[in-house]
Amino acid sequence: TPSARNNLLQKRSLTIAGHPTSMALEPQFWNALDRMAAERDTSVARIIAEIDEARDNANLSSAVRVTVLDWYMAKSET
Repeated sequence: TPSARNNLLQKRSLTIAGHPTSMALEPQFWNALDRMAAERDTSVARIIAEIDEARDNANLSSAVRVTVLDWYMAKSET
């Protein structure tokens, strides 16, 4: 279905803590990260690095998704 195809994971390469890596997320999450980065005048890689530094043993992609959700929830409360 068209909506299922829109949710396929997209992989991006980035550097976290000086190490090249890649991460796969749904396009909606990449779009949200792009918006977060623009709003904060920083890079998506920097946001992900901050999430990586702060996470507790959670899978990084899961921690990123939760952070994006929290960001949208906070925006909806203002």
